[in-house]
Amino acid sequence: MTGDWSVKDILAHVTTWEREALKHLPLIIAGGRPPRYVSYGGIDAFNAKMTEEKRGLSLSEVLRQLEDTHGHLIDFVRRTSEGQFTRDTRFRRRLRLDTYSHYPQHAEAIRKWREQRLCD
Repeated sequence: MTGDWSVKDILAHVTTWEREALKHLPLIIAGGRPPRYVSYGGIDAFNAKMTEEKRGLSLSEVLRQLEDTHGHLIDFVRRTSEGQFTRDTRFRRRLRLDTYSHYPQHAEAIRKWREQRLCD
């Protein structure tokens, strides 16, 4: 539906990046720097690798992972000091890139797919 990605692939992709946020945001809070994605060949290569790894999952498993991961992310954000959100911190930039600036692009792709299916 988007290139060779299905809706299930997009949902798995969003979950991958929420997991990346959960893995790296605590490190950022502690003053560390997350590793870069060059070891994968860049972000596109990382995305391709993660998509391929998750392609065999059932839709119900993808949805379960999405729900669990998103719930953990919401809990983590609620427990995070307000100071991380009130100015342009590394934490806030990483959270934005991995989550809320990422969602609209993929939501739009799913909306377009749904509209096309309704017209077919």
